[in-house]
This record gives sequence, C-alpha cells and structure tokens, in this order.
Amino acid sequence: MPARAFLLALLAAVAGLLAVAAGASADALTPESGGSPNADDIDRLYKIVFVVAIVVFVGVEGTLLYSVLRFRARKGRIPAQIHGNTRLEIGWTVGATLVLAVITVITFIQLGKINDPQRSGPGGYAGSGRAVYASVDQPNPPGGEELDIEVNGQQFVWRFSYDIDRDGNTLNDPFTYEEMVVPANTTVTLDIVSQDVGHSWWIPKLGGKMDALPGYTNHTWFKARLKPGQQSTVYEGQCAELCGRNHANMLATVRVLPVPQFKAWLARQTQQIKQANTAAAGQAKALNPLQPTQKPAAPSQTGPEK
Repeated sequence: MPARAFLLALLAAVAGLLAVAAGASADALTPESGGSPNADDIDRLYKIVFVVAIVVFVGVEGTLLYSVLRFRARKGRIPAQIHGNTRLEIGWTVGATLVLAVITVITFIQLGKINDPQRSGPGGYAGSGRAVYASVDQPNPPGGEELDIEVNGQQFVWRFSYDIDRDGNTLNDPFTYEEMVVPANTTVTLDIVSQDVGHSWWIPKLGGKMDALPGYTNHTWFKARLKPGQQSTVYEGQCAELCGRNHANMLATVRVLPVPQFKAWLARQTQQIKQANTAAAGQAKALNPLQPTQKPAAPSQTGPEK
C-alpha cells in the first residue's frame, strides 16, 4: 500500500474511533440533557438556533446554486454588465439583521430559565433558607429550600463540602471526593472554587460548564431527577479545563438518591467527620499533653494527587 493511501486510511480510522468514543458526539448536534431543567433549556436553545441556522444555510446555498446554474457562462452569450443592486443589498442586510434580532430575543427569553435556580420540587430536601446568590444578577432559589455544596477543584480531584448548618463555612461540614451525592427533585446550588490552578466543573447532563478559578467563587445549580421506581442514578463528567499532567484523571460523578436515603447518607457522613475530628484531637493531645485543649482541627482540604 502506498504511503499516502496508508496515511489516509489511518486518519480515517482514528477519526472513526474518536467519533464513536463515549460522549464524543454528546447528543449528536446539541449538548447532552435530561438530568436537570437548566440542561434541558440549554439543549432547547441550541436546537432553536440550529434550526434558524439551517434555514439561513439552505436559503443562501440554494440561491448560490441557482445563480451558478442559471447564469453560468454559455458559448456565444455576452453577460449583462450589472453594477450592484440597491434593493437586493438592502434586502439581505435587513434580513440578516432580523435573523440576529430573533435569535437575540429568544436567547434572552431562555437565559432566565437557565440562569435562575428553580424551586425545589414536592418532597425535595428542605434547607433552612440561607440567602445564596449564585451571581450578581441571579437570585436565590424560590422558597429557600435548597442544598448548597462547595465544589473545590484541586490538582487532580474534586472535593465536595456540604454546608449543612447554612453558615457559609464548610470547613467542619461533611465532605466527599470525586462523587457528589445529592437528593432527587431538590435544587442544588454549587459554590465553585479552585485551590490551585484553573479547573472547569462540567457534568453535561446537569447543565453548562462553570470555571473554577483561584481567588473567585462562581456559581451554578441543577435539580436532578429520578425516574419513577428508580432508587439511584449517576451522572458523569470531568474537569473541562487543562489543569496539569493528570487532568484526564480529574473525573467527577453525581449520584442522585431519594430524599430519605440521602438524609441517611448525610447523617452517616456527618457522624464519621465528628468521629475523625475527635480521634485527631485525642492523638494531638497524646503527642503534646502540655498543649491546652483545642477544638478538633478541620479535615485537610488537600486531596490526593492522582
């Protein structure tokens, strides 16, 4: 086989493997959705813009093909010498402006539903209503019943801290690495931070990406679903910003449980944290008995390097 043919075959094979890789094509032409209302709204907005783009593409390319075929050069014919068409130029300028105006209006109509957290559904996990503002122009969820979780990006792991006492301080609250556990049908607000370099939080089926940057707190939300009779479901994602040599290993999952099972899981996590703090305080006192008794130290926020 000639070298050129072999190279083309190799490139075609690689392109085919990339196309069928898990998640490579998402929902083919639009983002993944189905896990949260804001993800569904993002997907719907993409589809609307895509349909408008198809209409414009067909119109422009159809006109171009018609002109090329209808007015193609023929032997013995002398083309008319036309220098511009004012009506035509005004027409396509106004048409393009209208298309952009329609897309802009539709986008701003949809942005409110994407950006603003919804109220937790019936039977959702009941928070105590701490006022959480997810951005300058994004209100806290209606009803004051939400679960707030700090998402901390670290090289190369995600740490999830549950602000169960609603005081804005998660240092002594239960936490997990890599897997976030949330209650179904509940608005979950995320405070996204970074401990070292730039990361990007993204669970495709639960909504859009959000950067985790040192020195800043970004915010997003989702309201995950369980199908009737389903006891749990898992949504997968990973860091979407090149953050170092082990970036590819910085995976994340969100496990959704019914509210009673979530409450039981959270109680176990809280108890384990308290036991670990008590044990750490006892060890510190044994190593240095002259030190005055102090409150148990909060668990380190530094995750394992993977």
